Amino acid sequence: MSGTVEATQKAAAPETGGWQLEGRGPEAYEAYLVPKFFRPWADRLLAVAEVAEGERVLDVGCGTGIVARGAAPLVGDQGRVVGVDLNPAMLKTARKEASHLSPAIEWRHEDATELSFPDDSFDLVLSQQALQFVSDPPGLLAQARRVLRPGGRVGLNVLRPIRHNPSYGLLAEVLERHVGDDAGTMMRSPFPEWSGARLREFVLEAGFDEVSLHLDIRAVRYPSAEEFLRQEAASSPLAGPIAELEGSVRTRMIRHLEEVLQEYTDRDGVVFPMETHLVVAS
Repeated sequence: MSGTVEATQKAAAPETGGWQLEGRGPEAYEAYLVPKFFRPWADRLLAVAEVAEGERVLDVGCGTGIVARGAAPLVGDQGRVVGVDLNPAMLKTARKEASHLSPAIEWRHEDATELSFPDDSFDLVLSQQALQFVSDPPGLLAQARRVLRPGGRVGLNVLRPIRHNPSYGLLAEVLERHVGDDAGTMMRSPFPEWSGARLREFVLEAGFDEVSLHLDIRAVRYPSAEEFLRQEAASSPLAGPIAELEGSVRTRMIRHLEEVLQEYTDRDGVVFPMETHLVVAS
């Protein structure tokens, strides 16, 4: 995921370039993954963070911009929304998807751990499925705190460990067998082994307080195991390696995935839970 992040699963620091999308990957990410889970997650994040009219909002690791696009109408003409990401291709898609919005969202190509904004620039910093892709999570959060005004807020979401998202664990095993170890590692990368308590520690370590932790658990459905694989591959750096496989290998991989996902299969396709942490602090 690009968030199966920055797809994609998303605004990763230079050390995590393994999940950077190129070519048509950002467009597939926007078409396939955003409607399935990134938009619902963004809506929940915006609601829990209580985005208000007139606020200045920064979306860190914005990817194709679904959080920023959701924030824009909430802050209105008197507010400001800025999205930053390290991936130019994701920002290109973000600009295209937000071209109809008014007031316009400002998009910047920046490293989330080295923000260029002055101190006290924003009322709210949001980050969706990006924290797990940087080598220094408290450092990113410290940057967020620096650019916030006194009394400002941070809101973020991060996928729970892969054992709470079991279908992706099964997909990673199938990819390891048929594509290679790196493919499995990449598919697991959006799911850090962080408990809610560990996330709270990161936020407190960065100087925030009044930390509020939430869980978001939702069902995700695909018409088939094959379509699950196709959409995830198209929306991730795995598109190239999978396309290069011989047809017989891809067929075996699909059959294998169908077998391991049998427990999550019904007459309408495959359906499975996805769980993410959501944290808001002041």
